Amino acid sequence: MRDAVLTGLAEHGYPGLTVEYVAEHSGVHKTTVYRRWGSVEGLVADALDLAGEDAWTPPDTGSLEGDLRALAREVTETFGSASAAAAPTAFIAAAFQSERAAEALHTFYTGRFARCESVVRRAVDRGEAPSGTDAASVVRAVSAPLFFRALITREPIDTPLADQTATAVATAVRAGAYLPDRR
Repeated sequence: MRDAVLTGLAEHGYPGLTVEYVAEHSGVHKTTVYRRWGSVEGLVADALDLAGEDAWTPPDTGSLEGDLRALAREVTETFGSASAAAAPTAFIAAAFQSERAAEALHTFYTGRFARCESVVRRAVDRGEAPSGTDAASVVRAVSAPLFFRALITREPIDTPLADQTATAVATAVRAGAYLPDRR
């Protein structure tokens, strides 16, 4: 079911996704889809919920800057080409049109931020970051410029930009920019 939702989002976007499409491409009768998920909104929210249950773990390269580079490069890989970005971009668009999808997207990213706490914790242990550094703010800072270019201004994003962003954020972390009293 999830694969049919992802394919449909990639091919048609949220506005063009239908229960009929998902039923046809998943081999499940549409009345079953309606009974279980209720609507396209339910299908998209469920697909996002399932995405948050994956086995993804944040990188552990041995340095804060290395971990941030790896995170930024993941964003670049996901949003750097139209084909790779189709489904994630459709999820974001769905969040603007559906409260249920917005909640699911928020839950997905809250989970990602929580998983990334280990990146900052290790950096603190190595003396690369001050104790109390807000991990979620660090992850937002390393991904926001990439998301802005990919989703708002539609400019290309690439590995050099990811690395430059990671270097800037690592420098800011070392300076204490992401301590709670500095926000």
